[in-house]
Amino acid sequence: MLHKRRLSVALSLALALPAAFTNTAFAQVPAGYPADYAKIIDGAKKEGKVVIYSTTDSKAAESLIKDFGTLYPGVKVEYNDMNSTEAYNRFISEAAAGGATADVMWSSSMDLQLKLASDGYGLTYKSPEAAAVPDWANWKETAYGTTFEPTAIVYNKRLVPEAEVPTTHAEFTQLLISKQEKFKNKVTTYDIEKSGVGFSLITYDLKLNPQFWDFARAMGGVAARVQSSTGTMLERISSGENLIGYNILGPYALIRAKKDPSIGIAFTKDYNLVLSRVLFINKSAKNTNAAKLWLDYILSKRGQTIIANDAQLFAIRGDVTGATTSAELSKQLGAALKPMPVSTELLEYLDQTKRLAFLKQWKEATKK
Repeated sequence: MLHKRRLSVALSLALALPAAFTNTAFAQVPAGYPADYAKIIDGAKKEGKVVIYSTTDSKAAESLIKDFGTLYPGVKVEYNDMNSTEAYNRFISEAAAGGATADVMWSSSMDLQLKLASDGYGLTYKSPEAAAVPDWANWKETAYGTTFEPTAIVYNKRLVPEAEVPTTHAEFTQLLISKQEKFKNKVTTYDIEKSGVGFSLITYDLKLNPQFWDFARAMGGVAARVQSSTGTMLERISSGENLIGYNILGPYALIRAKKDPSIGIAFTKDYNLVLSRVLFINKSAKNTNAAKLWLDYILSKRGQTIIANDAQLFAIRGDVTGATTSAELSKQLGAALKPMPVSTELLEYLDQTKRLAFLKQWKEATKK
């Protein structure tokens, strides 16, 4: 009798569970995914790991890596955090040598990522989550935007009164011209020769700001200080060594502001750039199945919820709720938001002739 009762309970449980969970081979197929996705999961478990080169700080990615491990305990994440130019150069040199390199490239330097993908390094893979990503963030089902990160003006709240903080690009230029003495050596932005993301942002500014070169000359007038690290800029603004920073990645600034009362943040109302960390799978990946799992997880609602609420990098999916989401940001800034599209449009200034010409003009305009 007892045996029959146990059998009955087991059958009841089996009937109550979705079919995907009654077969161990399908144990982790996410809801709504095709049944043959189990092959990708099984393949990933055999591979045993995924190697990622990323510009996302290890600390910000920690919760994603941990949750991915909960879903797929048989797949180890080898996460390598580096700056955008370093990630690009390392991948290129390792790929050329035919040695081990990243399975997944995930970088905030959108133009460099598109260059790699369009040069044939990216694997074409239609993610089951692709429909949830905006069209502008999906390049030929090869490179995907994963975040919705606003750039920001960051300032020292103790030393720069709120009334002085610019709310448009024209106001920023005017501030530097009218208060040149106050802001001399006190403005910071990315070193566009060393920072891939900094170069990508400033060349997109050129497309959108009709008075771009007036702004560049104003930056030169105050002898703006440049850095390749967001963390260094935030540190110097907090200490008062710098008073204000331009084109700083909003998510990192917002995280810092939560624990640092000196940090103030403003978004611009004429237009506000939005950057998206671009992810693609290496066409020659040694761990292709594990790479697909990571891509799908990052684009999934579960992964995006962690991107928003734990990593605080702003979810790109419109169905994720919370303060750091595209939906919430759209409520605040509306049409002023200008997402940089995941497209070959970003490659214009990677042409060596155009790049050198732009850098020369920038240096001349910002000459101290």
